[in-house]
Amino acid sequence: MRITFIKILKEAARKNKDIFLLTADLGTFFGDFIKDCPKQFIDVGIAESNMIGLAAGMALAKKNVYCYSIIPFLTMRPLEQIKVGLCAHNLNVKLLGAGGGFAYGLEGMTHHAIEDIAIMRSLPNMTVVAPGDLLEAEAIAKESINYKGPLYVRFGQDKTPNIHKNSTKIKIGKGIIINKGNKIALIATGSMLSSAKIVCDNLIRQGISTTLISMHTIKPLDVNLIKKILRHKAIFTIEEHSIIGGLGGAVAETLLELNYKGLFKRIGLPDEYSCYKGSHDYLCKKYCLTPETIINQILKFNKKYDFKK
Repeated sequence: MRITFIKILKEAARKNKDIFLLTADLGTFFGDFIKDCPKQFIDVGIAESNMIGLAAGMALAKKNVYCYSIIPFLTMRPLEQIKVGLCAHNLNVKLLGAGGGFAYGLEGMTHHAIEDIAIMRSLPNMTVVAPGDLLEAEAIAKESINYKGPLYVRFGQDKTPNIHKNSTKIKIGKGIIINKGNKIALIATGSMLSSAKIVCDNLIRQGISTTLISMHTIKPLDVNLIKKILRHKAIFTIEEHSIIGGLGGAVAETLLELNYKGLFKRIGLPDEYSCYKGSHDYLCKKYCLTPETIINQILKFNKKYDFKK
């Protein structure tokens, strides 16, 4: 997804010399961008806080700035600069975070990104998005060019199957109903969208009418779309992020204020740092975020709530 995003950004930068891409010692990833737009690329070295400060100054000078790094080093190391430099002044700086969830599983907990959505969505003026497939990444990249205010884009696994059809209208701030049912609803974001689609198809085969929603924008949350599923017996959020403060937290807050009476369950990562290192697939299996384990978690409630009726 990040490759697709950067490709769109490069094409825009070739036409608009006010677009700049900054990174913190990860310049080898941007060979094509550097080749085509050498004067619009800056590698600041291992100095993420300086990168955000530089981006803020450039944005005040009317430049359209993108900052790229691995998520923990992009969102947590320079958090004060993001808060004071970007959000307090509502500047047009886009933060591109690589490695959502366990994408960098082999590097251990220092590189695992499990708290970033919670942190970013708590900042005033910050918009938070997590594309779930290449079409979402492409649409968000195009919209980001003229988007006003700070924007955090969270990228998960690079190899993600397309879930949407080419005709799907994808817009920041608007969730998308991928499948419409009337008994239970699955709300997924980012890298878990493809797994959620497998779960949805499996539940339908078992006779459970299932709605599947891609909630690529976590902030601002599409409250109007959530209002459309309030008659469902159960709502499950699915995310590769801590269950605290992420998509599940955002939906839970909304459902409580809307006085939802059905079952609500957050499916995500527990409130702990992983002591395991391994591939993305290995860690998802360890933490019950595979399609099979998600299905089992949902079906545990079927005896009590009888989702088929």
